[in-house]
Amino acid sequence: MRGIEWLVDVRGCNEVALGDPDAIVALFETIVERAGLRPIGRPVWHQFPTTGGITAIWMLRESHLTIHTFPEFRSASLNLFCCTPRPAPGWREIIERTFGPAGEVGVRECPREYGDPVRTAAGMPPSAEAARP
Repeated sequence: MRGIEWLVDVRGCNEVALGDPDAIVALFETIVERAGLRPIGRPVWHQFPTTGGITAIWMLRESHLTIHTFPEFRSASLNLFCCTPRPAPGWREIIERTFGPAGEVGVRECPREYGDPVRTAAGMPPSAEAARP
């Protein structure tokens, strides 16, 4: 079985938008729509009183979407893990629509392999050993 994970680091953004919970929810909704994901519930977030930074997570049937914003540094770190492969949702456009022009949008795409590739390729179910904690 194969999944995909994106690690997105953003610098040089609008600090007001980075501290706006409504902007974060709108960002998440855009990512979910573009990537064809299925959310579980609504995003949960916390805003830190001293910096205005936000940490948010949205559980997905396909895994999770998270962000940590740092308005004081005009930056954010975002993570999307999907248990099945899919195309990238257009990170720069999505980020800049939410946070304004960014000086840097670094995207690392990480394939995630899980399960026994030999058994998967042969169409066999996972081994009992793999299922044990």
